[in-house]
Amino acid sequence: MKKEFYLGIVIIIMLALGIVGYGAWLNYSDENQIARRMDNRALQVTGAKAMVRELHPTLELPAVRFTSDTMTDAVARIDGRILQWYVGKNKTVKRGEPILSLANEQLPLKIQQAGSAVSRAEALLAQAYSAYQRQGRLLAKQATSQEKYEAAEAQYLAAREAVQEAQAQREQYLVQEGWLTVTSPVDGEVILVYQHEGAFVQAGTPVALVGNFDWLTFSLNLADSDTRHLVVGENSTLNFPDRWTIGKAYDTEYAAGNQGWNQKVQATLKEIVPPLDEPADVRRVVWTVDNRTRLLEPMTYTEVTMQTGRAYRCLTVPLAAMIDNSNSKVYVVDEEGIIHLRDVVTGTDDNEQIEILRGLEPGEVVVVESFEGLTDGTKVEVTLEGDEGR
Repeated sequence: MKKEFYLGIVIIIMLALGIVGYGAWLNYSDENQIARRMDNRALQVTGAKAMVRELHPTLELPAVRFTSDTMTDAVARIDGRILQWYVGKNKTVKRGEPILSLANEQLPLKIQQAGSAVSRAEALLAQAYSAYQRQGRLLAKQATSQEKYEAAEAQYLAAREAVQEAQAQREQYLVQEGWLTVTSPVDGEVILVYQHEGAFVQAGTPVALVGNFDWLTFSLNLADSDTRHLVVGENSTLNFPDRWTIGKAYDTEYAAGNQGWNQKVQATLKEIVPPLDEPADVRRVVWTVDNRTRLLEPMTYTEVTMQTGRAYRCLTVPLAAMIDNSNSKVYVVDEEGIIHLRDVVTGTDDNEQIEILRGLEPGEVVVVESFEGLTDGTKVEVTLEGDEGR
């Protein structure tokens, strides 16, 4: 009886151990399956191939300052009170054309006094010349001394010098009389009027701003990579933002050519400094704008986009593939679906594609936008977009 009892206990223990072992095996198997699934798990990402395309570079310009090479103040050159304006604001003037007239109460008296001084000096000169001639005749007859002759000569020369000084003073006052008419310093338009009729101005006081805004210039400091495909003399297009409101710096009649939103202005590349054949990290690039439509003023405009005039073929990837603000890093997907962080050197972009100068080869796949959770070495499944190329 005892033998059967112990045998039953042994069987029960063996069954319990078997159940526990089977449970442990199942748990271990499940963990291995989960681990294998985790190892084989791949993130879903969108990718694009690096391809050679035509790129039409676009530059985002937060601020563009237009200037005019022909804009200067008309300045009063003598004290006086403004009598009359001959031209009004926004009116066209030629260089040397009268703008306004001044009155100086003291100047006529000075001119009169200078004229009297010239007359007196000329009278004294006539007397001194007569005395000098007489002493010369007497000296020839040995009827006077050499000393008296030389004294008469000195008085004559001094009197002649006095006449010249008096005449110069009178001429100076006459020149100042001409300054009572203020003229335009350049061809252009009266942009600003600083003073009004009846106002007293001192010499050196600006009275009006005259400018010609038919041609404007602006310059940018660009990285060498942004200037490599620029050509002096080529045109680019400036795009002003939607719902663009033209500001006014001078309250002129300019902006008459405004046609509303999405304004486009042609700019011609004038100069690159230093030239492209000289090494430089940064270059100053100068453009000119034909502003005869009177759309712009010399002022700063914001949020302007410039599309350069000529497209060129280069290796590109979508701009969305850049994972840093400096556009220097991308995620590259290898043939096994593993991503690798890659440093690249980029050039210009067109707001959709960006030029790759170094770091990628044609056909390599980069991740586009889907960067969340990605690290170097992550396994991914890529859905390609943008396979078409030109």
